[in-house]
Amino acid sequence: MKHKVVIVEDNIPLSEAFAEVIDFTNDFEVVAIYDNCEDAIKNLRKDCAKLFLMDIELPGINGVEGTKQIKKVFPKANIIMVTVYENSEVVFDALCAGASGYLTKNLKPEELVDALKVSISGGAPMSIKIAKMVVSSFQKKPSKIELSKREKEVLVLLSEGNSYDSIAEKLFISKNTIKFHLKNIYIKLQVNSNIEAVQKANKENLI
Repeated sequence: MKHKVVIVEDNIPLSEAFAEVIDFTNDFEVVAIYDNCEDAIKNLRKDCAKLFLMDIELPGINGVEGTKQIKKVFPKANIIMVTVYENSEVVFDALCAGASGYLTKNLKPEELVDALKVSISGGAPMSIKIAKMVVSSFQKKPSKIELSKREKEVLVLLSEGNSYDSIAEKLFISKNTIKFHLKNIYIKLQVNSNIEAVQKANKENLI
């Protein structure tokens, strides 16, 4: 029994070319082609497909939002994004929406078939270019948190149990200046209290 495939693509010649390649295989068949997400979502239960080839730039609901809505109805659906986009933001938006793969539209017929096979077996098909982009994004080191000398002094004194009055006296600054430094510290450390600030600063070896 062949696995059912739905194509959502507003470039009709391209979607027809994909369908021709897919229908020629022994394992897959295209049960529907839509040029918008709305119709694909409306006919989800009728088509009952396991695989979707989804464009991102579509009229009305785009492919990323369409993927989210399809996954709500069929959480196990395999949705492969096929698009001209190759920037990492769009890639991650699609993957976070639930896409199980990401291919560029200039792929070869055999690459399309291989991607369907990989997806149905639980894999995540990606073009080499996209895969490299994803890997390099994961390899990027998180930006290092940097506190000023004065901010560190305030945190150290806080960690030792000093009050604002005591810190102000020891550092020869006003309480308002301390509050100003703490506000910047909260932003940099992404915390909401003195205790959290001290804990995170210790964890990150900042003090």
